[in-house]
Amino acid sequence: MSGPVTIHAAKTHLSALVARAEAGEEIVIARGKTPVAKLVPLEPAAPTPIKRRTFGIFRGLIEVGDEALDDWTEEELTEWEEGHPGDPLRNP
Repeated sequence: MSGPVTIHAAKTHLSALVARAEAGEEIVIARGKTPVAKLVPLEPAAPTPIKRRTFGIFRGLIEVGDEALDDWTEEELTEWEEGHPGDPLRNP
């Protein structure tokens, strides 16, 4: 570890100082000759576990057939196919 780095030098060479901190060095930053802060490496965060999806989890529990549309009115079917009149994404 080298001596303290002034605030001016820290602003000028921040990228290099961060690289040194990433490499494990602790850098003391001073205002004039008075140490006021320390730049230290962060401990790496634990990796986030991957959440696996289970496909077919509802197989056999839910069944949807064409009869699901039997109860729809013509107006509801038209809205489904063309979008409702106030839909901002609807083609004019």
